[in-house]
Amino acid sequence: MKKFMNEFKEFISRGNVMDLAVGMIIGSAFTMIVTSLVDDIFMPLISVLTGGISFEDWKIILGGGENPPTLAIGSFVAAVLNFIIVAFCIFMVVKTFNKFRSLSLLARKEAAEEAAPATKICPYCRSAIAAEATRCPHCTSVLEEK
Repeated sequence: MKKFMNEFKEFISRGNVMDLAVGMIIGSAFTMIVTSLVDDIFMPLISVLTGGISFEDWKIILGGGENPPTLAIGSFVAAVLNFIIVAFCIFMVVKTFNKFRSLSLLARKEAAEEAAPATKICPYCRSAIAAEATRCPHCTSVLEEK
């Protein structure tokens, strides 16, 4: 049991688990914001466009009686709209992150290219030669590619 608890402590203390936990918390808060955006802003605007019909009223009654079963079409449309907005926002965040990451990688690559030496030493005659040279101009030795 002690070994199991130690393994669990090691698992929970890894950075990836903490990153996942923070991501889940931020994701749930973000979902609440988007749900409010859909319910409080978009749905009333769509209701105005549809002639004042509330989304809660978009139902299909399947039977008769005191409490007939209904299909809540309006709730479903709100959930689909909520999903589309969340997916679009996540897409934009990931796209922005990837853009910054590619710019950072490009800057690092350019810095590495600038830092590359313009000359190298011939391993045979020890003369300084161009870095791109495949044959030494001093001793005419064929240089190996590295």
